[in-house]
Amino acid sequence: MSGTNHAKDEGWAGPQPVFVLVEPQMGENIGSAARAMWNFGLEHMSLVNPRDGWPNPKAEAMASGAARVLDNVAVTETTGQALQQMNFTFATTARTRDLTKPVMTPEAAMAKAHSLIAQGQKVAVMFGPERAGLANEDVVQANALISVPVNPAFASLNLAQCVLLLAYEWRRLAGTDLGERMDMAGAEFAQTIEVQKLMERLEGALDETGFFWPEDKAESMILTLRNMMSRMPLTQPDVRTFHGIIKALQKGARPPR
Repeated sequence: MSGTNHAKDEGWAGPQPVFVLVEPQMGENIGSAARAMWNFGLEHMSLVNPRDGWPNPKAEAMASGAARVLDNVAVTETTGQALQQMNFTFATTARTRDLTKPVMTPEAAMAKAHSLIAQGQKVAVMFGPERAGLANEDVVQANALISVPVNPAFASLNLAQCVLLLAYEWRRLAGTDLGERMDMAGAEFAQTIEVQKLMERLEGALDETGFFWPEDKAESMILTLRNMMSRMPLTQPDVRTFHGIIKALQKGARPPR
């Protein structure tokens, strides 16, 4: 379906979310996702460890008309690297997770994305590999989940369909009054890399105390801890406070004043 060129319309340009495709397997799917994004004016795509490498001629062929998206694509080896500069990340999922997370519809998620971006925050939306979706190690890095209310007897959406659905909701809500804002009182939200560094320090300090015991439970305990921290929209002052707490605890108890 073709339409009028609306490239100059309000809402097509300006700040927008980054769509992060984690370990995509087929170039054709990447190209289809790029077309779906550009249909609704989104142009920021990031690829995490694409199976067939990058650039990919099959993606370029499938993305006919949406070369602008692929020309600016960012490629990283890990999900953490792709999210380093983000302040808030959504993860799309088609199945129940054993993780405590806010779960939103595509409409609610994109409404929140508009609100966050209007405040100057950088927002990402993660999409998992075609066969299995996102791993829990990726999901714990997200602040919230997006779940599509599909037919439970046939819940699978292909990558491009899921991208199209979120891109459509983003575009549909452009320019609307979302009825929510956050007063930051001069603070800024922490970037994902700042939270990652905090978690590394916290996990190291806890490991020194023998907190992650028994050993066979350590991995799940770390996953739970990371998931708990990712649910909190931390500001940069929050992160500095946590670093101060860890430093004080590592010094040991001192006599009360």
